[in-house]
Amino acid sequence: MVLAGLLALGACQRQAEAPPPPFAMTEDAMGRYCGMNILEHAGPKGQIILAKYDEPIWFSSARDAIAFTMLPEEPKDIRAIYVSDMAKAPTWDEPGADNWVDARQAFFVIGSNRKGGMGAAEAAPFSTEEAATAFAGAHGGEVVRFDAVPRDYILEQQTGANGAPAPSREVH
Repeated sequence: MVLAGLLALGACQRQAEAPPPPFAMTEDAMGRYCGMNILEHAGPKGQIILAKYDEPIWFSSARDAIAFTMLPEEPKDIRAIYVSDMAKAPTWDEPGADNWVDARQAFFVIGSNRKGGMGAAEAAPFSTEEAATAFAGAHGGEVVRFDAVPRDYILEQQTGANGAPAPSREVH
């Protein structure tokens, strides 16, 4: 009986550790750094779910979601990081509302000719290496995993299409 109780407790702990599912992107989603509706930006989006909140923090680009994890002033109690799965996206301009991939499992194309939110360089996420490789073949860039995305690529000073700093460079 004690063994059954311990097994049940272990199962509950494993369930508690499972990441929450991604949220569907809606017109209410406002970007963490730009303060704008993320649907107004082309390219992949991101969402991060923290332990202390029931709602996600939204990002107008996958790059900004990755930047959040690198910035020392941002919370570190991250339960889940999701980015648009561009392998399942209808188009670059419309990345989809519910085709998310766990960022830590994704394949990212960095250095491509495709721009993300606010016209900044993007880390284009894909659920499969094959899709990422095909994208890199068509648009340039290299394929890397989440933990290999260079910090300077994400946090380097870049400017958007209007000459304003790209969202991931804003310090708050």
